[in-house]
Amino acid sequence: MASRKRQSVVGYAGVYFIEVPRAAGYGMEKIYYIRYRKQGKLIEEKVGGQYRDNMTAAKAASIRGVRMEGKEFSNEEKRAAARAAKVEEESRYSFNKLWSLFEDAKSANRTVKDDRIRYNLHIAPSLGTKSIPELTVHDIDKLRVKLEKAGKSPQTVKHVLTLVKRLLNFALRKGYVESIPGTLHITMPTVDNKVTENLTQDQVQKLLQVLDEEPDQVQASLVRLALFTGMRRGALLNLQWTDLDFERGFITLRGDVAKKQKTETIPMNDQARAILNGLPQTRSPYVFPGRYDDKPRGNISPMLKRVREKAGLPETFRPLHGLRHSFASWLASSGQVSMYELQKLLTHSSPQLTQCYAHLHDDALRKASGVAGTLFSAAQNKESEQTSQEAPKTVETKICSKKRQAKSESA
Repeated sequence: MASRKRQSVVGYAGVYFIEVPRAAGYGMEKIYYIRYRKQGKLIEEKVGGQYRDNMTAAKAASIRGVRMEGKEFSNEEKRAAARAAKVEEESRYSFNKLWSLFEDAKSANRTVKDDRIRYNLHIAPSLGTKSIPELTVHDIDKLRVKLEKAGKSPQTVKHVLTLVKRLLNFALRKGYVESIPGTLHITMPTVDNKVTENLTQDQVQKLLQVLDEEPDQVQASLVRLALFTGMRRGALLNLQWTDLDFERGFITLRGDVAKKQKTETIPMNDQARAILNGLPQTRSPYVFPGRYDDKPRGNISPMLKRVREKAGLPETFRPLHGLRHSFASWLASSGQVSMYELQKLLTHSSPQLTQCYAHLHDDALRKASGVAGTLFSAAQNKESEQTSQEAPKTVETKICSKKRQAKSESA
């Protein structure tokens, strides 16, 4: 049976041990303790086992001397320091921890998937372990340079840096940090947003021909609807039958799946009505259902790529996004739609977003103005001709009048 009686070690003041069975199951082992005062407080603590820690009375006495001099923390102080470090770590919001909180808060947002990809690919490797107080402008610049060297487009770099900015604002808004360092400026790259994708009339005709030949006519109708309405990809895929008002002629874009999280409506033109009427209505609430009735259609990229290639469209053309641009460009070029009307049809939140099509609208207005100028010039030329023809008659009339007057006087 183990002896729990404390036994002092001769020649080593403040060192004692107790004997316990060895962990191996045979024999006994001495467990050494030390006893000393520090700042008037009596401290007793274990320093190690004879076999498990290779501890001896001499080592125990040496540890006792170091701790008495304050050169090493006591066991209790070490435990307190560990607890404090743990609390500090828990209160230290690294970017990885902030992202986890941000992701939970934005889980209902449809853009969180794209944010997650950007964070995991670009931000986590560079800034993941850093906290906001540790973050410097140099860290942000290194991230930007890394992205640029990897050949990322200015738009991609902007998306990544914008996410960093959103995480900082999120931390401040939620009270995870008291402030953002005033020197932490994030400079966004310049992005040319005026580049638009526009199909010619011949390209549209070829595309429609290819869509007529497409085996999956439901997916083909989705592309046709994109061309004739300018709807976004997310709105198309999440379109439900209850969103269609055939009687009044409107399509509802629900806020829960909309880019701006705001419900809006757009007119259902004749082409859109014909496309929607031609689609089969299944048990699914979705106009373009997926494999399961309660889910919309998922990955349509293979079909879009196939259609683009068969129609001979440029590799850089993004079928659905490009068709939205084509829809807007054609309307702007027609001169029959105001920029305000175009903004509403595209469900842009501000006129500034529609300005990339303004030059097309201006061209149409210039043409219209040119037509007016031609018409007025023609009218002016006609009036000049009439004036020139009437002038001799006037002179002749004056001469005849003078002859009659002279004849009257002589009589």
